[in-house]
This record gives sequence, structure tokens and C-alpha cells, in this order.
Amino acid sequence: QLQLVESGGGLVQPGGSLRLSCAAAGSTFDYYAIAWFRQAPGKEREGVSGISATGGSTVYADSVKGRFTISRGNNKNTVYLQMNSLIPADTAVYYCAAARGPCLLLLSLYSGWGQGTQLTVSS
Repeated sequence: QLQLVESGGGLVQPGGSLRLSCAAAGSTFDYYAIAWFRQAPGKEREGVSGISATGGSTVYADSVKGRFTISRGNNKNTVYLQMNSLIPADTAVYYCAAARGPCLLLLSLYSGWGQGTQLTVSS
């Protein structure tokens, strides 16, 4: 079963940038759509961005459009989330997960959840 591992979180000042990474533990995810979700304290997990298996299609939540960019690494074993112009509302634990089929931001389609990586945006 595919299992993903997130990394790259940290503490960033408002307006700053950070890049998260998602990798498959002991496997590859060439044939899976990959998406990033986030969960802030006291809130439900929400979709942030997704990318298709080929990398040809991407989707973003309205709250991050124009600020975040999702991409697949050249080795196809890593998916990145480049986050720019960060704001305190972006503070959350970020998770990546995999799905067969299109990269829709629907929680129920995804599996292989990792432990998540914490992003804190604060001055």
C-alpha cells in the first residue's frame, strides 16, 4: 500500500515562502494523482492543491490561488508545494495523499496519508 511522507514545514514570517515535499516511502507514485490538504486547529481538513499523475493538470483552492504552486519532481517520486506570500491563515498541518483518477480536492478519494508537516506563519 502506498504510504506518503511529508517534509519541509517550519516557522515563517508573514510574506515569506516555503516549499513542502511529498515522497512515497519505499515506492513510487507515478500513476497517482497527488494532493495537499491542510488542517488547522479546530477546523476540518481541507484541500489545498492537487496534481494529476502526468503533471498536466493542477487544481488549487481559491484561498491559495496565485500564491501556491504544485509540481512533480523530475524523478517523478516527489511532489512539491511551493508556498509564497504566506499569511497567518495558512498556519496548519499539511498532509499529502494519493488517488487513482483525476486530482479533485475531495478528501474521500485519497489514501496513503502521512503524518503531516507543520507550517506556522507568524511574526
